[in-house]
Amino acid sequence: MILRKTIEERERLILINEAAFSSASRGRGIKEEDDEIRTAFMVDRDRIIHSKSFRRLKHKTQVYIKTWGDHYRTRLTHTLEVAQIGKTIARGIGINEDLVEAIAMGHDIGHVAFAHNGEEVLDELVPGGFRHNENSIRVLTKIERQGLGLNLTKEVLDGILHHSGFSNANSESFTLEGQVVRYSDKIAYVNHDIDDSIRAELLREEELPISSVKILGKSHSERIDTLVKDCIYNTINNINKGIIKVSLSEEIGSALMELRGFMFKKIYMGNVLKTEREKAKFVLEQVFNYFIKNPNKMPELYINIVEEEGLYRGVADYISGMSDDYCLLLFNSIYVPKIVVY
Repeated sequence: MILRKTIEERERLILINEAAFSSASRGRGIKEEDDEIRTAFMVDRDRIIHSKSFRRLKHKTQVYIKTWGDHYRTRLTHTLEVAQIGKTIARGIGINEDLVEAIAMGHDIGHVAFAHNGEEVLDELVPGGFRHNENSIRVLTKIERQGLGLNLTKEVLDGILHHSGFSNANSESFTLEGQVVRYSDKIAYVNHDIDDSIRAELLREEELPISSVKILGKSHSERIDTLVKDCIYNTINNINKGIIKVSLSEEIGSALMELRGFMFKKIYMGNVLKTEREKAKFVLEQVFNYFIKNPNKMPELYINIVEEEGLYRGVADYISGMSDDYCLLLFNSIYVPKIVVY
């Protein structure tokens, strides 16, 4: 008995017609046999979770603040929150939770150390720029498994590629599930970054925009509850009208955008973290420049990439995979003088 077929049949009975059905997946780059038990999207989720790149997310910064505290988010905990929010929205709408989970688990796997500060550094240093969503695809298709990649489905890769950004309709995922992750990402990070900033005493609750708080709620849980419910009901309403699109209502969406804009001004790009941002950028830039001059010091995988795709591509791949701790360790070993006893 092939249990996977039973699960696929159950999807047909439970999910709405506009959902992405695993039995109708657009497939993988390299054709392979189906699993006996797991659907294609379940397999993808498991491959991502068991990857080395996924494990490194636990030591990559979400927002560059007091990361030594046990309760501050990392890229890994952010990823888990996105997945849970996304699965709730998916179940409410009636679309494929497994696909949402797979996309969510991989959406930030290409992020650099030191949060967006690291991304900014590589974007300036790498010819053609650097974007973490595109790098996530590269990690999953060309870096993992020593260059073999994970051979994920097109639906998962598309959702990961298009999770970033908020207003460009041309960059939306072709699945509702991918669109759900895009909204779940914003819902998660805006709210948990507020929570972390208050915990770090970089922000006070009273400083939040009054209009947004009035619409979304006064607490972390109230705001997420409001946003998740609105996303579900508004998307169902869209689909009933023949509009196959995930979205928030105008009022709720505007309130989220206002809150997001406030966080960019106050925390992400504000003066309160400016010194720490500059430190992080300095460290990453020095490590990058060292390997540009000494590419032979990198692991064999990245040396091969240098030979095949060029120096900057190979170094960018190596640097982007580093955790904060590993990058700092390398910086210290390269540039900090050692005590020498004569």
